[in-house]
Amino acid sequence: MKDLEKQKKIPAIPISEVTAIMVGCKWSMNIFERIRQGINRPGQIQKSIDGLSTKVMNQCLRKHLEYAILERRQFPEIPPRVEYSITPFGNKFIRILQAIHELDMEIHSGN
Repeated sequence: MKDLEKQKKIPAIPISEVTAIMVGCKWSMNIFERIRQGINRPGQIQKSIDGLSTKVMNQCLRKHLEYAILERRQFPEIPPRVEYSITPFGNKFIRILQAIHELDMEIHSGN
C-alpha cells in the first residue's frame, strides 16, 4: 500500500511547466472527459475521440502520468488490461483548466 501512496505524490515541478505541458496537448480535456465518463482504457479512449492517433494519445497520457494528473493501473491478465483514472491532484488541476476554459468562452461570446 505504501508503494501506491508514493506513486500518488505530487511532483515538485513548477506549475508553469505543468501548464505548458497541458496547453501543448490539445487533446487533454477530451481525454479527461472520457476518463470521467468511465472510458478509461486506452483503446476505448482513442476510439471515442475522432482524430486522436494512438501515438499522440500515448504521449499525452505519459505526460499526465509524469505530472501526477492521471494514474495508471495495470491488471495481471492475459491479454494485458490497463486503465487510467484521475488523481485527486488531477481533479484540482482539471477544475482550474475548466474555469479558464469557461472564462475564455465568456470573453469570446461577448458577455
